[in-house]
Amino acid sequence: MKIVLPGGAGLVGQNLVAHLKRNGYTDLVVLDKHRANLDICRTLHPDIVVDYADLAEPGEWARHFEGAEAVVMLQAQIGDPKPEPFVRNNVTSTERILEVIQRCKVPYTVHISSSVVKSVADDDYTRTKRAQEQIVLASGIPCVVLRPTLMFGWFDRKHLGWLSRFMQKVPVFPVPGHGRYMRQPLYAGDFSSIIVSCIQSRTTGRVFNISGLEKVDYIDIIRQIKQATGAGVVIVKIPYTLFYALLKVWGLFDSNPPFTASQLKALVAHDEFEVIDWPGIFSVRPTPFATAIHQTFNDPAYGKVVLEF
Repeated sequence: MKIVLPGGAGLVGQNLVAHLKRNGYTDLVVLDKHRANLDICRTLHPDIVVDYADLAEPGEWARHFEGAEAVVMLQAQIGDPKPEPFVRNNVTSTERILEVIQRCKVPYTVHISSSVVKSVADDDYTRTKRAQEQIVLASGIPCVVLRPTLMFGWFDRKHLGWLSRFMQKVPVFPVPGHGRYMRQPLYAGDFSSIIVSCIQSRTTGRVFNISGLEKVDYIDIIRQIKQATGAGVVIVKIPYTLFYALLKVWGLFDSNPPFTASQLKALVAHDEFEVIDWPGIFSVRPTPFATAIHQTFNDPAYGKVVLEF
């Protein structure tokens, strides 16, 4: 079975490639426009096709969809101070890919949406992910839509991965406000297993909210990372307004900051997402949060591999 992974050089894609290969899939195609992360994928998996592609533009990348039996749409813009990259990489690229899927008559697609489509947050990421999902569902292609919550795992260049690396560089780790902001983090390894299950069962016409089964406060996530990595950092709470102001100043000097003021607003938005029985639906054994954190940072093969922003 030939499987194409648009946007496959990111966090989920790199995890998914490893899980697909473990399940016997070898005819894999990773398409992405992040050259450094493509190089990492080529180094780790020299036996699959890894190709540069700007999916928001028509191009030679479309030929990879010929003869494909499944597509996993992973491309996404997660953070940027400007709105244009979100529109280009979340909306325009999706329209291009759908055109190719329909022309090549690919029989099955897994679309990776996001839990933010049901969030109270209102930012460029949330708006464009909502639009992206609507475009996919309106296309009429045979597909399943998965809406994961905040993810972590191997190859995490942002989110928990960045937090762990920041801990190694500073003596003091700041936490906004009281830090009791409930999260439902989802292990990318478990999510990859869910995607594999979808490909095997060809589930179609459904939308699934895939949340982490454990509700964990932000400050406890930080403490768990500290324990797993052995960081000697001191965790200090600082006022929310000061934290927000510091992020705004940071954004003036960094065109692609790892954590933005908009993401801080989303962190404290008090979202609580539906928890379904995805272990039963997809026959996937969930990994306990503490175990998943340990595997993320201490796996001998992938624990130290870091993608670029």
